[in-house]
Amino acid sequence: MAKLSFISILALALCCLSSAKAREIHTTESPIDDSPFNLTTSYSYVCHPSRFSELGLDIKKYAYCDSSLPYHIRVKDLIDRMTLEEKVQQIGDTAKGVPRIGLPRYEWWSEALHGVSNVGQQGSKASFFDDVVPGATSFPMVILTAASFNETLWKTIGQVVSTEARAMHNVGHAGLSFWSPNINVVRDPRWGRALETPGEDPFVVGRYAANYVRGLQDVEGTENVTDLNSRPLKVAACCKHYAAYDVDNWLGVVRESFDARVREQDMIETFVKPFEMCVKEGDVTSVMCSYNRINGIPACADRRLLKDTIRGEWDLHGYIVSDCDSIEVMRDRHKWLNDDAEDAVSQALKAGLDLDCGSFYSDYGANAVTQGKVREADIDEALRNLYFVLMRLGFFDGSPKFDNLSKDHICSQDHINLAIQAAREGIVLLKNDNQTLPLDSQKIKTIAVVGPHANATDAMIGNYAGVPCRFTAPIDGFQQYGKVTYATGCQGVVCKNDTMIYPAVRAALNADASVIVAGLDLSIEAESLDREDLLLPGYQTELINQVATRSKGPVILVIMSAGGVDITFAKNHPNISAILWAGYPGEEGGHGIADVVFGAYNPGGRLPLTWHKNEYVDMLPMTSMPLRPIDSLGYPGRTYKFFNGSTVYPFGYGLSYTTFNYSLAATKRSLDIKLNKYQHCRQINYTDAAFQPSCAGVLIDDLESCDNQNVEFSVEVKNTGERDGSETILIYWSPPSEIRDAQIKELVAFNKVFVQAGQSAKVKFNLNACKSLRYVDYKGYSLLASGRHTIAVGDNILSFPLSINYEVSE
Repeated sequence: MAKLSFISILALALCCLSSAKAREIHTTESPIDDSPFNLTTSYSYVCHPSRFSELGLDIKKYAYCDSSLPYHIRVKDLIDRMTLEEKVQQIGDTAKGVPRIGLPRYEWWSEALHGVSNVGQQGSKASFFDDVVPGATSFPMVILTAASFNETLWKTIGQVVSTEARAMHNVGHAGLSFWSPNINVVRDPRWGRALETPGEDPFVVGRYAANYVRGLQDVEGTENVTDLNSRPLKVAACCKHYAAYDVDNWLGVVRESFDARVREQDMIETFVKPFEMCVKEGDVTSVMCSYNRINGIPACADRRLLKDTIRGEWDLHGYIVSDCDSIEVMRDRHKWLNDDAEDAVSQALKAGLDLDCGSFYSDYGANAVTQGKVREADIDEALRNLYFVLMRLGFFDGSPKFDNLSKDHICSQDHINLAIQAAREGIVLLKNDNQTLPLDSQKIKTIAVVGPHANATDAMIGNYAGVPCRFTAPIDGFQQYGKVTYATGCQGVVCKNDTMIYPAVRAALNADASVIVAGLDLSIEAESLDREDLLLPGYQTELINQVATRSKGPVILVIMSAGGVDITFAKNHPNISAILWAGYPGEEGGHGIADVVFGAYNPGGRLPLTWHKNEYVDMLPMTSMPLRPIDSLGYPGRTYKFFNGSTVYPFGYGLSYTTFNYSLAATKRSLDIKLNKYQHCRQINYTDAAFQPSCAGVLIDDLESCDNQNVEFSVEVKNTGERDGSETILIYWSPPSEIRDAQIKELVAFNKVFVQAGQSAKVKFNLNACKSLRYVDYKGYSLLASGRHTIAVGDNILSFPLSINYEVSE
């Protein structure tokens, strides 16, 4: 069958309702402000007649509360009632409100990266947990969810997260705008924030963004609304951090002062592509600009990047927000505008930055206007973009469709089951010698579960997490299948000495099987913390080797990490029979890991990142931004698209407990495109001028027939093993090999299918040549190149040539 539906996912999860030991989590935070000025559970929306009466205001005099009027009239009425000083107080992340006109305070900053989070502005958090709402479902970190390559799962998680967010909002515990997801491409394996992202491929990142955003934002039944500026929203999402941001803190180089020197070629095909997909395909309501400069200009002050591209070319229906304190960073860290706060504010406003996560707009915006550095109309435009979003969210009129959502819709059993299923779907089987896995619970009665993550809880939910419903640690998960002996083997993942190794060895000596759960955590890779190498920390390697050498039964190594780890030693170790990568698997991670090890679930995850050998990071600095190799400096290429050296495990790698065979049926092997006299051929940089055809390529923008230039084919997948399983079909495109500096290959489509043992599934693909076969040259032009292209399934399991030919009119 094709992609799993929400019902299918829940049905799969129901078979494994948690019998594991679950740890309940509670927290207490500050009480809610119940004053009538601020929205409360009594008055959940602005234009509530009783609220206006209590405030001593006649609601009939305020056109912005007249729901019969179109949004643009209502928004204009609201803005026109404010003074300049009142306006600037509404364009910071904590909008102060205007009591005299009934406009309440609003906190824009909430997070929902993999569940509703309590990360936000200190002292004024929009989303929080206490005894009323003690927790929310915490799904795996994005890097593991991305490894499922299941677009239906991605969207379903977004739907569940937004349902819990709306339920929390109904009891006064959450906002309506969430600055998630993070869709930066992982260019360098050392980047500390890889755990937050969908990986190194721009297309996968963009598809994840569009699906997760649709899950968060879309209101069922509004698909046919043609005016996208008035389409209702469940919650408002935000794709961040735009753009070319993937250095946090590496050997003293920090994001707040880093200048990313980027070629237009890389900007188009890698750094901005996911954001374009997020806006155009996901219709996201917000984009966040990043701290760094790009070629000398701070991202949050670059009009070409913000107003001209996001709002102009991509047609954003929403607002643009800064990463927190970016305008202050622009002045103080980048030293961009000679310590003048009003200059920084005016440049950001003119560039199209609507909302300042910080206080610079509120503190200096009015002065910037009175000093003549920016027009008040620029502030009005920012407010229009913000209030349109709040109108769509029901902030002013309420959202009756979601009024029935309550605490019962938070941490429900269905949601916990989905968290289990998400963990299982993302886990990647890296090694399985002699089909050691799955273990047989009838034969394996005692299990040694050792290592620094054997009893992991907080580590499994990574960062930008809230308070989970509960935790199922690895030792809890394995208790479903046998008697567990636990030993940590290390004092935390840093594993500074070997004093705790022997108890882990002793546990393995007497167990039928040993599971070592090792890896990284936020002390090694995190926001503001990049890695210096790709090795396991401290004495973890020694722990693994000693347990593997002396274990009585088979040894299974489980790695928790976001970025790749050089575990070549384990890959080659004869006593380590199997290796799993489990990312940071969320609150139910232990359940998911144990289910995979014992075969309750057949793993089908694929690596969303290349796992490099450690020497890779010694070959080039993290601050070198080009993705293509720099031969003059000896720098290798980056990501699977441009790196052709040996790896520990390649992008897209993953094994199964069953086997699959592929067959391919292609209906078209050439595209013949006739050009008119106004369409001109372009030259492309070839490795040898002798290979240069008479018409090497044409600008995609000049091709009037793009919609009709499609390549259709089907892939049949047959499960030739004895177990049901899911298979991810990866479709790659390679441009003509004669083109200089072209990508080795590029993922252009993927599909996850479930196939029963002995059965087959046929998946149809339809690639639009102008979108999927786009070549960006060194000048920044997007071209459809002529010549012999290649379409490949997986790692060249099957492939077929595709010839593109131009007929030039005389």
